[in-house]
Amino acid sequence: MTKQVPRGADRQDAIADAAIHLVATRGLRGLTHRAVDAEAGLPPGSTSYYLRTRNALLTACVSRMLTRDVSAMPPAGADPVELMVAMTVGMARNRPDDLVARYELSLEASRQPELRTAINEGGRELRAMLAQLLAGLGVPEPEAAAWPVAAMMDGLMYDRVAGAGATLSPEAFEAAVRRSVVALIAGLKGAR
Repeated sequence: MTKQVPRGADRQDAIADAAIHLVATRGLRGLTHRAVDAEAGLPPGSTSYYLRTRNALLTACVSRMLTRDVSAMPPAGADPVELMVAMTVGMARNRPDDLVARYELSLEASRQPELRTAINEGGRELRAMLAQLLAGLGVPEPEAAAWPVAAMMDGLMYDRVAGAGATLSPEAFEAAVRRSVVALIAGLKGAR
């Protein structure tokens, strides 16, 4: 059976997915239009047809990861603390390539203003969603509190995929995340 070559929006998603995987596994040096074509199983020239420049390719990675982040948000109504724990643990477990690629792209963005803008816009969108969870918990000034909460969650995920946290069992990691989230929320609620 022949593999179906994606078309249109599906092809663009396949390109971004392949690029994210390449950044995660080979670093930014391994990201070329040709390598993306090969990784995605597309005809040569496909990536450059949709994304002419390297910067467009990097920005597509950020956009695709943001789309996945937003679609992975659990439905409203669940306990906000459990949602934050589930997001942190689930991302580290289910999407380690996205995390490694995000860290690589964040470092690159310190030298590329256009990429920095894309990362900042995505971060603001995710933090706005996080602020809603924090508001539901009664955290004062949830928009301001969303920034340190997101930074802590990012740090826990980073440690899980690229640091000493990788040595923890899944259960120990989840317990550590839960303790951290609960303590931070309690501190934010107490800091009036």
